[in-house]
Amino acid sequence: MAADLHYLSLGEVARRLRARKLSSVEATTAMLDRIETVDPKIRSFATLTPERALADAARLDAETAAGRSRGPLHGVPIAVKDLCDTKDIVTAAGMTIHRDNVPVRDATVVERLKAAGAVMLGKLQMTEGAFGAHHPAIPAPLNPWNAAYWTGSSSSGSGAATAAGLCFASLGSDTGGSIRFPSTMNGLTGLKPTWGRVSRAGVFALAESLDHVGPMTRSALDAAIVLGVIAGADPDDPTAAGVPVGDYAAAIGAGVRGRRIGVPNNLRDIDDDARRALDGAVAAMTHAGGAIVDVTLPSSFAAAAIDWVPLCAAEAAVAHRATYPARAAEYGPVLAGLLDTGLRLRATELVEMQLRRSALTGRLNALLASVDLLLMPVMGVAAWSLEALQAAGRDPETVAARLKYTAPFDMSGHPTLTLPGGMTRDGVPIGFQIVGSAFDEAGLLAAGHAYQQSTDWHLKRPPL
Repeated sequence: MAADLHYLSLGEVARRLRARKLSSVEATTAMLDRIETVDPKIRSFATLTPERALADAARLDAETAAGRSRGPLHGVPIAVKDLCDTKDIVTAAGMTIHRDNVPVRDATVVERLKAAGAVMLGKLQMTEGAFGAHHPAIPAPLNPWNAAYWTGSSSSGSGAATAAGLCFASLGSDTGGSIRFPSTMNGLTGLKPTWGRVSRAGVFALAESLDHVGPMTRSALDAAIVLGVIAGADPDDPTAAGVPVGDYAAAIGAGVRGRRIGVPNNLRDIDDDARRALDGAVAAMTHAGGAIVDVTLPSSFAAAAIDWVPLCAAEAAVAHRATYPARAAEYGPVLAGLLDTGLRLRATELVEMQLRRSALTGRLNALLASVDLLLMPVMGVAAWSLEALQAAGRDPETVAARLKYTAPFDMSGHPTLTLPGGMTRDGVPIGFQIVGSAFDEAGLLAAGHAYQQSTDWHLKRPPL
């Protein structure tokens, strides 16, 4: 068994399992040993389920021996963000108030992962209620590349664990950037699918019309494999789209030759690292045959993140109405502040923001009708240190500035793929995102794969 098994791609592990060159018990044991050694340093797991994982692995090995395969993840150890319901396993959503919440059934995405043969190692730590800060009583995960840097929000545990080789893939959620921030900060490939592409049934809500669930992996191919398992209509979620699910992994080699790739000419306030990652993406896409097109972001794009905070707040207040404000003392100050904002919002203000949101979505649809893909930064500051983050504060303008390149695509529902595209001088990954038209995940993943065929940023690993 390879000494660096934990850093193999999900696709390679699946291939070895199918060829019986590796057993699921061996892979699961290796990951559990790795978690025991590494996770005390980075605190990525909220709940670890070793006995259950090993029992499931043994059962899957028996099925393999009998000639049966459940699907593309048969025997592969993964983990999910702790807002996905897991039957008989605590799902706390980063909240002390839910520390005893034990669901009686799995979320749809968890059901689908299990049906495809995945071995669930446990639940990954996250910010309180999937908003912007960890509960004061729960230690935040640490960035495995450099503990002085942000791990990302709110899928922080998913980012840290996947980057550190503690699972072969994970699930995260993205309401304002929470797949993309931890993906770029941890050097991962993170997919925010089109809103409605993946069911949210059994997933703890932050803001339902903004929430997206998607894979966080170490390559575009791995993301394609996971998306193919979790995507699709769901009778338990009427907002899950009935658009057919493609074979994303089979289509990964389509590349970008002849595709029109828009690069905005009116990006503002991005630092040298973010610019360098974007320039590198332009060069790689050009080399792969993409046609780079100069485009202009809508004038309302920059202001969208300002509306995002109160819009999110209003929906979050609905999601928490059973426990807030009745049990406000058990909430951390950041999430409580968001809920208070939502409770104070007037109906007319909400309608005005929703109208602006609809207009922005229309303008982005028009822009994406003129090109096939957009190349964008993830953040203006490519890599936030914890010191800089604390100094910046959490006033609405500062939060909006951090979300300015991510939140608009949560509001519009367009799919995005975050890819690692460089390193800072402090050895922290930096990334960029590709944005596509609704339900063009296949195009996004093919573009990401083409980029990763000519670059090696996704192959770099943290110094653990």
